[in-house]
Amino acid sequence: MKQTDRVLRHLRDHGSLTSLEAVTEYGILRLAARISDLKKQGYKITSSFETGKNRYQEPVSYAVYRLAQ
Repeated sequence: MKQTDRVLRHLRDHGSLTSLEAVTEYGILRLAARISDLKKQGYKITSSFETGKNRYQEPVSYAVYRLAQ
């Protein structure tokens, strides 16, 4: 199965995907590139930025990708 197939399946099954999830669950290091590939194939994918804290309790922001309705 291709990485793009895994990303698309995850988006359909779970609603959203972050880079951390992509790395830990699928070993995908370049999620933004796979999202770009899917967009080129015609899939409508949105992204939003959320904030959280890293393991040192420092603020971080990260992209959350979702399939558009």
